[in-house]
Amino acid sequence: MSEIMHRRLLVSHAPPAAFAPMTRVLLARLGYAILESDDFAKCADDHGRPDCLLVDERNLAELEDYGGLSIPVVALTGRHGVTGADSRIVGALRRPVGIHELYRVLQQVLEETPRSVPRVPTHLPATCGREGSSWSATVLMLSENGCLIRTAEPLLLGSHLEFSFALPRAGRVELAAEVAYQLVPDVGLIFHAVPPDVRRQIGGFVTEALAGL
Repeated sequence: MSEIMHRRLLVSHAPPAAFAPMTRVLLARLGYAILESDDFAKCADDHGRPDCLLVDERNLAELEDYGGLSIPVVALTGRHGVTGADSRIVGALRRPVGIHELYRVLQQVLEETPRSVPRVPTHLPATCGREGSSWSATVLMLSENGCLIRTAEPLLLGSHLEFSFALPRAGRVELAAEVAYQLVPDVGLIFHAVPPDVRRQIGGFVTEALAGL
């Protein structure tokens, strides 16, 4: 596996059981390194300021002040969430927190141009269709919300397509898509009206692909 570049540093004040299996591993592969609070304290000078704290709500009262720095807190809670009484808290997630939910919140809190879901590089054969004609394409990047494709057929921005591709083990999925942007020579599609079962299949593929990087 190629070396992962961590863009963000998170410090955890929560027990391992507060995270769903593989959440921390997959998050690291998306560029978010997580250190235990004790490990961070031992080498704080080497790491600098954390970008965010992941804190079990039961540990909020004992949370250290990190030298007076204002660091956003994502609380890991029960089903009732948190109140607005603690100004440090910018978001809350129910324990055990999964990769997709935590990724979405971190993107909203930390990134200038947030993404709602993770994406992974792929090389999946696909078929585009429009007005009775069809042609082949290759999916180069995939998320629950859309994909980046390469195709020899010229596509107009804003045009709508019938789009299908096969997922390992899940079989073929068919979607309505819109040509949303270019990353020359490739084009980005946004999926529309994705059925819940198809969204789960794509999300499962993305999670498995991240775990296998």
